[in-house]
Amino acid sequence: MDAGVCELRGLGCRDRASFALGMVPAGPPVMEFGKIAIEPATDISARPFPSAPGFWRTAGGFWRGPGSRVAWLFTGLLIGSVVLQLVLQYRLNYWSRDFFDAFGRRDAAALRAEAFSFLALAGMSIGVAVLTVWARMATQRKWRAWLTRLLMDRWLANRNFQQLTFAEGEDRNPAFRIAEDVRVATDVPVALAAGLLTALLSAVLFIGILWSVGGDLDVEVLGFVLTVPKYLVITVGIYSAILTLAMTVIGRRMTHVIAGKNAAEAQFRSVASHLRELGRSDDRARQQDKVDLVFTDVILRWRRLCGQIMRTTVISQGNILAAPIIGWVLCAPKYMVGTMSLGEVAQAVAAFVVVQAALNWLVDNYPGLAECLSSVNRVGSLLSALDDIEHDEPVQDSGLPAKVPPAVANQQAA
Repeated sequence: MDAGVCELRGLGCRDRASFALGMVPAGPPVMEFGKIAIEPATDISARPFPSAPGFWRTAGGFWRGPGSRVAWLFTGLLIGSVVLQLVLQYRLNYWSRDFFDAFGRRDAAALRAEAFSFLALAGMSIGVAVLTVWARMATQRKWRAWLTRLLMDRWLANRNFQQLTFAEGEDRNPAFRIAEDVRVATDVPVALAAGLLTALLSAVLFIGILWSVGGDLDVEVLGFVLTVPKYLVITVGIYSAILTLAMTVIGRRMTHVIAGKNAAEAQFRSVASHLRELGRSDDRARQQDKVDLVFTDVILRWRRLCGQIMRTTVISQGNILAAPIIGWVLCAPKYMVGTMSLGEVAQAVAAFVVVQAALNWLVDNYPGLAECLSSVNRVGSLLSALDDIEHDEPVQDSGLPAKVPPAVANQQAA
């Protein structure tokens, strides 16, 4: 929680109080709302995702256990549709070369033929895109259903839910993890995996076009002629590296800001969901003050995230505008001397844009990756807690308490 907010409330808490990644950090509580402790967050950058490996071991059973044939069927269909879409995109790249060559020759018959060819290619591309969306969402839906049923069965078995009810922070509401975090932890990885496959294959295919169409460039410097080999490939690599560096520097805190935002949201949900418990000892005004204090931190976190997104938008939007222009400028010298046709220029520019987008895939997607890792960690900690309860062991580093004795549970329930 911001120090300014704490000062306004007359509280002696440190800056940025929250639950990092929805977990209760170590250290003395700053203040208590009934049985809910608001504690200062540890530095998010120092907190790894300790529960993520456990999540992947369990969630990976979707492709290993009974019924895995269905999982592999949808996964194979998704991979196949991604590959087919890239084949069509590759063919459309060559179509653009033929179209612009006919346009430069003012060949009406060729232009008509290319127009009809485009209709066929566009129709197939649209159809494959729809198939890709269906295969991706079907895979996400099947995986989420499998993992949700697994968690629900374990949560309800032997009345384990009673022993998870009394944990602090986000873990007081494990149903939210099963509902929302499982959705994020299954939706985003599938989308990211499909995007990564597309980026890798696009880079391989379209670098080949830049290699063959661009060729070498002769540059005269102080009376000497220098030959730059495969200059379009070199240039797109340098441009992508500069863009990646700029995005990394400007958005270096994006992952931590997103994790902090998720932690504040988890804190707010935890406090708001226990108003009835707080109402036994506090009046209405006091309850409102408690909720408002935590919600103020949520809004401040969102404001920080907005600032991060605004800064990264400068780079991403600038790239959208600049990449095609850079491609045209790079091809202009060879076009002016007649060693590259208009169609080849259009083909090379399109390939340049595709390759730089593929090489910057990680930069463009790391906010989503941060969101995914945050949810993966929370689901993983719930799985770890269930493991410990089922083995009648104390919970370690999961934000959950040790097993609650039946007498204590009955007393709490009463």
